[in-house]
Amino acid sequence: MPRGAVAAIAAACAFAFAPAAVCADLARGGQIYALHCATCHGPAGQGGIPGAPRFNRGERLMQSDFTLLATVRRGRNVMPAFGGVLRDREILDVIAYVRTLQR
Repeated sequence: MPRGAVAAIAAACAFAFAPAAVCADLARGGQIYALHCATCHGPAGQGGIPGAPRFNRGERLMQSDFTLLATVRRGRNVMPAFGGVLRDREILDVIAYVRTLQR
């Protein structure tokens, strides 16, 4: 398992919307990433356009899941807001998936 994947899964499992903890779905996160994120951030998180964080290098991933969730919801710079496109649970799945791309 890639470095950081275990920590990402544990962090995602600790996040709870309801009384029971909800674990991240890495497969769904990967599918959503491929559909909505890979064009700009690269299929392996290497960055696809100038200025896009390179997730495979851990850029911007030192932030908490809650901070990243808020950023994805509202958008940042050229990244559009995904708050009306993706549910929070889907965004958290993507965040957990992106954390597995670190090398």
